[in-house]
Amino acid sequence: MDRVTPATRSRIMARIGSKNTAPELAVRSYLHAVGLRYNLHVSSLPGTPDMVFPCLSACVFVHGCFWHGCRRCKDGKRAVQSNRGYWIPKIRRNRRRDKLATRALRRSGWRVFVIWECETRNPSKLFKLARSLRSRRCPA
Repeated sequence: MDRVTPATRSRIMARIGSKNTAPELAVRSYLHAVGLRYNLHVSSLPGTPDMVFPCLSACVFVHGCFWHGCRRCKDGKRAVQSNRGYWIPKIRRNRRRDKLATRALRRSGWRVFVIWECETRNPSKLFKLARSLRSRRCPA
């Protein structure tokens, strides 16, 4: 059962953006600090990746645990308590859309990396992401 009124919940949800979220900013900050440069939110690519590294043929998506149904943390596994008829199909659609975008990008020759919101607070996960991105160098 929801603890706030429907009007309050609507206001809260309407204020949540899809770009420049705190987890995304944390990943961007880390990758920039280690010398990786990227383009943001390239809408011409399937799924509009959060970060695109054209020279490395790589894309990074920063997925919110609730919105994309993370199966590793409590935010992604928590059962929705209100408006289940909307949220459960919505999260399923998000997961399906993510899968289709990833497939399309890979077929086009892109390497696709996903880092979950719950992983953005883990320095070793950020380090591994940077190392994986660097595994292919730009031609000189």
